[in-house]
Amino acid sequence: MIPYPQIDPVALAVGPLRIHWYGLMYVVGLAAAWWLGRRRAHRLGLTHEDIGDLIFCGAVGIILGGRLGYVLFYGLDQLAADPLWPFMLWKGGMSFHGGLAGVLVAAWWFARRHRLAFLQLTDLIAPLVPIGLGAGRLGNFINHELPGRVSDVPWAMVFPSMMGLGSAPRHPSALYEFALEGVVLFVVLWWVSTRPRRRGIVSGLFLVLYGTFRFAVEFVRLPDPQLGFVAFDWLTMGQLLSLPMVVTGLLLLLAARCRDPLDAVARTSRPST
Repeated sequence: MIPYPQIDPVALAVGPLRIHWYGLMYVVGLAAAWWLGRRRAHRLGLTHEDIGDLIFCGAVGIILGGRLGYVLFYGLDQLAADPLWPFMLWKGGMSFHGGLAGVLVAAWWFARRHRLAFLQLTDLIAPLVPIGLGAGRLGNFINHELPGRVSDVPWAMVFPSMMGLGSAPRHPSALYEFALEGVVLFVVLWWVSTRPRRRGIVSGLFLVLYGTFRFAVEFVRLPDPQLGFVAFDWLTMGQLLSLPMVVTGLLLLLAARCRDPLDAVARTSRPST
């Protein structure tokens, strides 16, 4: 058994202003995506300013989609009790799958505006996402969120008493997701994106790998208390939402086999900076 680290979820407090580690993780993820995206902007004939616009659009998609997804997938009872609750962002509640939908809508709009094929853009975006995912899971861990199920593995942790989970050691499921969705996913996608490939391969791999990792970790993570298991006494909402990701990713990978190999699809209408 490993003691749960005693880290204050509030990173900085100045008077009534409190900055939480979880919020800072969003900044880390967006900054990393901006920096890495600038390094590859030339592949699509985009400028550094274009990448800044893309990250801004993505951030809006993450916030709006993530919150709306949480309300629809996890918080309908809270919505019925308080119609203003969705606007109380400071009370927490974001959904990855909703955030992904928001980013895809933003990417579609950006691709249309810049005359890019949608999969060209998503292949560029996909390797930029895992750092933010990993940072977010660290934020969840610091924020005492996403507790795991009871376990006797040597690295199990006793979660803080404030969570009301008792003294039984549990899987540190947020750290599993940090390792898989953050580190492993980034390494795989970044490496594949440096190789000659067909359009859609990187996007398809992102969907398949994230969906598979999330589905697997849900077996050792406590289901959301307001929902419990949604089917078969073992299927969680996270698993249910991840299944379409895996299927869509597999279809993209199959469709990619019909395309010519493409390492980069650059437009020459504008120079990169």
